[in-house]
Amino acid sequence: MNKHSQQLMTLYEISKLLGASLDLNKTLKGAMRVLSDFLDMQRGTVALVEGGEVIIKAAHGLTIEELQLGRYKLGEGIIGQVAKSGYPIVVPNVGDEPVFLNRTGSRKNIKKNNIAFLCVPIVFKSNVLGVLSVDRLFADEGASFDADLRLLKIIASLLAQHIKLSRQVENEVQELIAERDTLKIELKGRYRIENVIGKSPIMQEVFEAVHKVAGSKATVLITGESGTGKELIAKAVHYMSPRAKQPFIKLNCASIPEGLLETELFGHEKGAFTGAASVRRGRFELAHKGTIFLDEIGDLSLGLQPKILRVIQEREFERVGSEKTIKVDVRVIAATAKDLVQMVGEGNFREDLYYRLNVVPMFLPPLRQRTEDIGELIDFFLDKFNKENSEDVEISPEAVRAMAEYSWPGNIRELENTIERIVIMSPGKTVQPQNLPLNIRTLTGKVYEHRIMPLDQAEKDGIIEALKTTEWVHAKAAKLLGITPRQIGYKVKKYGIGKGIS
Repeated sequence: MNKHSQQLMTLYEISKLLGASLDLNKTLKGAMRVLSDFLDMQRGTVALVEGGEVIIKAAHGLTIEELQLGRYKLGEGIIGQVAKSGYPIVVPNVGDEPVFLNRTGSRKNIKKNNIAFLCVPIVFKSNVLGVLSVDRLFADEGASFDADLRLLKIIASLLAQHIKLSRQVENEVQELIAERDTLKIELKGRYRIENVIGKSPIMQEVFEAVHKVAGSKATVLITGESGTGKELIAKAVHYMSPRAKQPFIKLNCASIPEGLLETELFGHEKGAFTGAASVRRGRFELAHKGTIFLDEIGDLSLGLQPKILRVIQEREFERVGSEKTIKVDVRVIAATAKDLVQMVGEGNFREDLYYRLNVVPMFLPPLRQRTEDIGELIDFFLDKFNKENSEDVEISPEAVRAMAEYSWPGNIRELENTIERIVIMSPGKTVQPQNLPLNIRTLTGKVYEHRIMPLDQAEKDGIIEALKTTEWVHAKAAKLLGITPRQIGYKVKKYGIGKGIS
């Protein structure tokens, strides 16, 4: 290969190297290796300007000890001069140059050896970022180094762009890390159990349990009706634990089709199935060192339950389409609105999995069992939605009492949705009982009239009124009640509600 072809190949390999990675240390070392492979270079260095000094960051032909000696003040020695002036310097024979420092001590008997030193600045938009230098052996006095100098200038230009980009990306990454840490601190403060509303004795027991379990590694099972705040308690456990700075990964087992759930949980390899164009990490892998929250665990299929059991017991699994076992350090918090004990008895939930999940059980009471908290919750949501909608709506004491009498089948979620609707739709600044949603007015009226009405009957009557109001469209009635279409479908079936009911 002639010299011209060697130079082209050198530029090609360095360009390919710089385009493959933004790891500055890796690419600078790689560039030195390429120069060594394709050119007659005895040794070479890349030194970067940092804090008024020029420090060798990557080198070929230097030991680690010699590289660590490569520090120059601006203007000191050949490297320091090039960094300060921004102009290249060629020393035809370092043995004849008194300014040449040989700071690293890597060149032995420089008086006897024919060594030329070529040094060019690494410049980006008139800003000197560093210096590229090489040692070349030469045979004859008066040898020309013009072609070598041109090549080094081109390489220095490529390095300058790469260094600038790498530093920019590094700064952005550091900013993102700082922002992430700030957000984690905010989340930790937001999800402190002291910030969860609940002065009732039954909620105080929940808060005490959270404080006790947060510092442990124990698996937690949170049970309670839909809308009682199970995810909020799960986050409190995580953000009050030693894992607070690590990921909190959640997955609703009921929201993902069974055929996709295994991939969501454990990930898959490229080509594992049609459409698997790349490797994908699952939720357990993403939660490594942190916490995974498995909501609606009662909806997990019997086929997947043994795999979840294995992860909880062994802390290991395989991605779909792979035989490689992946180890994870993850805390499991599960939640369900279903009666798992009943499901175990019916053969729909594995007994061994139930006991693995139920290490620390927590029960979240429905809102109708903690009526003393309703006033405080109303104040909280009212303040929230007034701010969001630039309103100043108030709720009269009579309306608050009426809301306290309501059974809230959708629990806190229904209460939150109701307050948002009141703030947006209120005809005036003060909400009176007659301004409350129809289902609350109807139910509370019956509660006042028949104090001994069972809660189930009150809930049934409220659902019927909501269905009548929405012309028996389940999705609209569910929205009116602040519950999900799946929940209203379940309750319609439970109470045997049909269109013929008047």
